[in-house]
Amino acid sequence: MEQILHVFKQIDDLVWGPPLLILLIGTGFYLTIRLGCLQIFKLPLAIKYLFKKDEDNTGEGDVSSFAALCTALAATIGTGNIVGVATAIKAGGPGALFWMWMAAFFGMATKYAEGLLAVKYRVIDKNGQMSGGPMYYIEKGLGNRWLAKTFAIFGIAVAFFGIGTFPQVNAIADAVKITFNVPIIVTSFIITVLVALVTLGGIKSIAKVSELIVPFMAMFYIIGSIIILIFNVKLLPETIAMIIKSAFTPTAAFGGFLGATVMKSIQSGVARGVFSNESGLGSAPIAAAAAKTKSCVRQGLISMTGTFFDTIVICTMTGLVLVLTGAWSSDTAGAAMTNLAFSSGLPIPVIGKLIVNIGLIFFAFTTILGWNYYGERCTEYIFGVNGIKPYRYIFIILVAAGAFLKLDLIWVIADIVNGLMAIPNLIALVGLSGVIISETRAYFQQLEKEEYTVLKSA
Repeated sequence: MEQILHVFKQIDDLVWGPPLLILLIGTGFYLTIRLGCLQIFKLPLAIKYLFKKDEDNTGEGDVSSFAALCTALAATIGTGNIVGVATAIKAGGPGALFWMWMAAFFGMATKYAEGLLAVKYRVIDKNGQMSGGPMYYIEKGLGNRWLAKTFAIFGIAVAFFGIGTFPQVNAIADAVKITFNVPIIVTSFIITVLVALVTLGGIKSIAKVSELIVPFMAMFYIIGSIIILIFNVKLLPETIAMIIKSAFTPTAAFGGFLGATVMKSIQSGVARGVFSNESGLGSAPIAAAAAKTKSCVRQGLISMTGTFFDTIVICTMTGLVLVLTGAWSSDTAGAAMTNLAFSSGLPIPVIGKLIVNIGLIFFAFTTILGWNYYGERCTEYIFGVNGIKPYRYIFIILVAAGAFLKLDLIWVIADIVNGLMAIPNLIALVGLSGVIISETRAYFQQLEKEEYTVLKSA
């Protein structure tokens, strides 16, 4: 068993090695140049659209654009924002946070392109629900059904055995036990019942719950982090300087930190940044396709804000607290390291512990909901609507088993298929870049004409 695990870990290192990371960042860089740094100049408009309810929300779709984004954020904002950041900084030093920012910056252009294509090529299934995502824009845009099916297969595998179930359920069970001393079997039962109640209702039920939980959980965690930063505000300039310096110079061994090269800092930051915000993996556009909108560009802009909030805002909060409190150089790692940082950053340690563990519970639970929907749409693409109910039941069973499984091999395999999901999607983004550019130009030209007409009539 150990030999098999070793082989799969080598495959995992290969899949998530420099070639895939370069492809992910390279695609984002290419789209950033071709779109004229849209993630900078159009971000205010994107945020405006996010909170604006106008006539565009009367377009075809199952849920509002905001609900679609919340569903995507439900899956995206997860253990990676708490545990993933700690893992990146532990491996690559404080500079890893800087490279997470770079991955997010270029990832915003990628996420925009994914959201745009998802709406442009979406279809209505036999149940009258919207279906879209990489499998549809690969088939309809690139004309390659084999590649589209490959993506869908990997998507189902990740939903069943990866991000969607085991790591999240384990994280919740551990957090509840640490914080409230609740037995794992009780937590497992409650999670299973809650997941069943929500997911059996489909996208409208998932989106409704996500709309309620996502803004609350994000604000709860952000406010908690800001309070710690305020208590330690004098250390903030020094912390930011250390992050930037460590991004370009090797970080020496210090305390429990073994030291890191610049390359290790880049690799850790980019890998965990992509893992956290999922830009380029092809998951978020599945949710974007369900949005009620008449414009694929408008939804692309809204989708783009997901990466901004996930990494630029939430991951930054975690990273700053880890570096500022010195927890990054302790002997702890993962969730324990984040717990240490938040506990030592406040006069009352138990409050910091509550912020991390309650945040972890909500983040992990909503990730389960979001990935349930992603896997469902991939199932529908391959097996049709008749495959949806069996998929949901299997998913719920796996959630129930998740708290009791600590199978390293399954998690490594899941990490592999998670990376492999990105390859068909990135091929499509590059191959359909001409469509992305033309749709973007046409939209903003029309917007300029409408604004000119309004000004002229005024």
